[in-house]
Amino acid sequence: MRTISLKLPPELDQRLTDLAEQRGVSRSAVVREALEAFAEGTSGSVTSQAADLVGSLKGPRDLSTESKHMQGYGQ
Repeated sequence: MRTISLKLPPELDQRLTDLAEQRGVSRSAVVREALEAFAEGTSGSVTSQAADLVGSLKGPRDLSTESKHMQGYGQ
C-alpha cells in the first residue's frame, strides 16, 4: 500500500484513536474504510440508511386511509 500523510485537529485525532481502539483496528484501517465509504457514496440518504426498518412497524399503511386520522383536516 501507498503511504500518505494528513493533518488532523487534536479533537478529530482523538476521535480517530478512540474509534480505532473501540473497533480493535488500526487508525489507518478506520481512515481507509471512511474514505472508501465516502468515495462510494455509501453514506446515502436517511431513507436508504433506514431501509431495513421499512415494514417493521404495525399500523395503517397510509394514515389518509383511516378516516379517524382525517377528522378535522382542512377545517
